[in-house]
Parts: sequence; C-alpha cells; structure tokens
Amino acid sequence: MENYFNYFTEIEEHFQRRRGGILLLSTLDWALIETWKDAGIPLEAALRGIDAAFDRYDQRPSKSKKVNSLAYCAQQVLSAAEDMKEAAVGAAQEEDASPAVATRGFDPSEIAAFLRKNAERLEQAKLPSRGSISPQTLAREAAATLRDLGEEVSAQKKVRLEDIERRLTVLEEKLLAALIAATADDDLVGVRAQADRELAPYRSKMPGPQIEQLLKQYVHKRLLEKYGLPRLSLFYM
Repeated sequence: MENYFNYFTEIEEHFQRRRGGILLLSTLDWALIETWKDAGIPLEAALRGIDAAFDRYDQRPSKSKKVNSLAYCAQQVLSAAEDMKEAAVGAAQEEDASPAVATRGFDPSEIAAFLRKNAERLEQAKLPSRGSISPQTLAREAAATLRDLGEEVSAQKKVRLEDIERRLTVLEEKLLAALIAATADDDLVGVRAQADRELAPYRSKMPGPQIEQLLKQYVHKRLLEKYGLPRLSLFYM
C-alpha cells in the first residue's frame, strides 16, 4: 500500500477538512484509525467513508452540532472498504508494489535516529511490576534491540520498511502484554470505563468485533501515555 506510512496523518487531515475546522483527534479517534489499519482497510476506503459520512451529514435539515469524533464516520468507512473489496480495486497495485515505492521518503539515517530516540525513552521509563512480570526488563531488552536495529539500518543503502515494521510490532506487542499484566486491575477497569463512556454515542454505528478491537487499542494507547512509552511503529516517525 503506497500510503501505508501516511495512513494516520492523511485520515486526520481529511477529517479536519470535511469538518471545516481544526479538531485535535482524541485518544479514541487514534485508536479507531489503528483498528482500520490493522484490519487492512485501504486508505482510499477510509477517505471515501469520511466523505460519505459528511455528505449525509450535510444533507440534514438541522446541523446545530458539529461532528466531533471520527467514530461518526465508522460505518461509512466499513461500507466503503467492502465496496472496494467487491470491486477488487487496488489489488493490482499491491501486487506490483516495488521496494523503491515502499521506501520513498524514508532516509535510513532518519529511521536510525527514530529507533535510537525510542531506545532512550524505553531505557528511561519507570514501569510497574507484578510478581515475576517485569515490563522494565522487557523495555530494556527492547531498547537494546532498537539500538542494534538502528545500527543495521545505518549500514544499509536500501531499507525494507516492511521487515522493520514487523520487528517493531513484535516488540511493542510483547511490551504491551507485560504492561497490562503488571498494571493494577482497578487502573485497567478505570481506563476501560472511560473508553466505554466515550464510545457510547457511536456503538450503534459499529459492529461488535470492531468495538472490542477499538476498546483494546484505547487501553493500549492510554497505558503507553501513562508511562511515557513511545509508539515503536514507523507510523510515528
């Protein structure tokens, strides 16, 4: 997917343009975008869905309230993705994608710097522990891996972003699993309750599996923010 690493910013900017004003996306909004990305929804489908949702909104006789969450567009995004799947739009692009296209705009030195910066943040983080579960140990191990990966990237002329992204995904998933296991149950319940409150107005617009994935992503994001941990994905360069 050519716009893979622009996925978040493209959706944010398009939503803001259609809304007609700058609105900082909430934690819930960012988590929703992550669910779309993880589900393999093409960027084009997300943008089409946002347009369709706002087109319907613009046809309403009364528009006293502005759209204040990306969740308003969720159902239309899923519909657009399904329409594209049925039409097989974009299949040829995925098959013909070349390494040159995949690496466009990403300099190895910038990637290496991003990895080293995240390694420093992981080393400095103060994380909870519970019994034999030690996210702190995992964070140090992940930091060492990031530094090694940064050295590898610096020595390469061509970088396979997909390979790097897979390794970063594994590191982040392991760290998140340990962090959840080490966090007090009451704290997790509080985060989940907050997510439920924010999501309540939009539950009717999303299927059950998407709601559960969204809640999961929301909890992950809140925990990372609480402990000052970086997102490891190249999305966040």
